[in-house]
Amino acid sequence: MAEEKVLKEEKKFEEEVLQVRRVSKKTPGGNYITFSALVVIGDRKGKVGVGLAKATEVPPAIAKAVKQAEKTLIEVPLKGTTVPHDVFVKYKAAKVYLKPAPVGTGLKVGSVVRKILELAGVKDVSGKIIGSRNKIVNAYAMIEALKSLKKPR
Repeated sequence: MAEEKVLKEEKKFEEEVLQVRRVSKKTPGGNYITFSALVVIGDRKGKVGVGLAKATEVPPAIAKAVKQAEKTLIEVPLKGTTVPHDVFVKYKAAKVYLKPAPVGTGLKVGSVVRKILELAGVKDVSGKIIGSRNKIVNAYAMIEALKSLKKPR
């Protein structure tokens, strides 16, 4: 009976690749090509992390980025299915504004912010990214915005 049980290794976090870049560096011997990967991981229950890593091939870059994201996990305070209060954060060139939304609204934000909030477990929020279209900067700005949230009373 015990032999029939199949031990399945469950993934604790879901991962989403936000961006893969091909980086070419000129050297005296020719071109040196690497790949950088931006990855977000989350459990859809309030934990989320973002990682950025480089490697000479895409799969190792993604694996390294996942490890980096696991090291930078943060706890996101939720009030039902939304964020507890308005938040405005400036990080480098990006400005992120988030505000709570009624149940059923969905995620009214764009770019990488939507995927980060999905994996964090937020279902209803309105927001805006101002000032930057760079996915890396926007991802880190979003993490700073989530860090600045206070727990609801």
